[in-house]
Amino acid sequence: MSDGEANEVRDASTGDLFKRLSQQTTELVRKEVDLAKAELTEKGKTAGKGAGMFGGAGLFGLTAFFALTACLIALLGTAIDVWLAALIVTVVYAAIAGVLALLGRRKLQEATPPAPEQTVETLKEDVQWAKNQRPSGAR
Repeated sequence: MSDGEANEVRDASTGDLFKRLSQQTTELVRKEVDLAKAELTEKGKTAGKGAGMFGGAGLFGLTAFFALTACLIALLGTAIDVWLAALIVTVVYAAIAGVLALLGRRKLQEATPPAPEQTVETLKEDVQWAKNQRPSGAR
């Protein structure tokens, strides 16, 4: 702070100082919000690129799975009829899908209800504790 600014602050009234503080605080908050927006925009772009890459990986992974399925059917087709080989591969995949569905259902049931039960319980305890506190000087 320069000498001129220091003299200006010394000569200002309390109301002017509070007004100046309010303006500077508002400006600071606005700049912080702008900085947060810029940072989130940049992170959003990066996350979007990452999500696109995951999507591409999923597509190529699915294509590889289809190619593996065709390979399994062709391999079994050398020993038995192709339609029977395709049926066997389908039944095996259906069994795997059924097991995964049951396991997923069980995990979802463990996660419900989605409310943070421990936090709700501790908040209830905090409210009860606060109700039981007496203000100082009260009897």
